[in-house]
Amino acid sequence: MISILFVCHGNICRSPMAEFVMKNLVQKADINDIFIDSKATSREEIGNPPHHQTISKLKQNNIPFTSHKSSQITPQDYDKFDYILCMDEANIANSLRIFKNDPQNKIKLLLEFAGKKSNIADPYYTGDFDKTYDDILLGCSALLEHLKQI
Repeated sequence: MISILFVCHGNICRSPMAEFVMKNLVQKADINDIFIDSKATSREEIGNPPHHQTISKLKQNNIPFTSHKSSQITPQDYDKFDYILCMDEANIANSLRIFKNDPQNKIKLLLEFAGKKSNIADPYYTGDFDKTYDDILLGCSALLEHLKQI
C-alpha cells in the first residue's frame, strides 16, 4: 500500500482539492492499493470543511468528494506516509518544523512530479480557484504516472 499526504496551510482549499482529484484519478485508473489524505500545517481551520469554492470547483469538474474536516499534521504522520506533498515552499518549511527533519526525502512540492519547482498559489488569497485546480490536476496526473512506473 502506497500512502500519500497532501499538505497546505489550512487544509480547506488546496490540499483537500488535491486529495479528491487524486482519489478520482486513482479510481479511474483502477488502482486499489493507494491511501490518500490531506492535512494542514496550521491550526487555524481545524475542524472546518473545505472552502465553498473548493467544493464548487470539484463539482464543476465532476470530481467526487466525501465529508472532510481540516486537521493538522503531526510528527507521527511522517512514518505513516510514503509521500508528503506540499503545495508551496512555506508548507515545506512548516512541515519540516513539525516533523523535525526529512531523512527519507518524503517531503516534496506536488508540482515537482510535473517537472516544475513551483508553488501552487493559495486561492484563499488569490481567489483564482481555476488556476489552482489546473495546477493540482497537472501535479496529480504526473504523480499518478510516476506511481504507475514504480
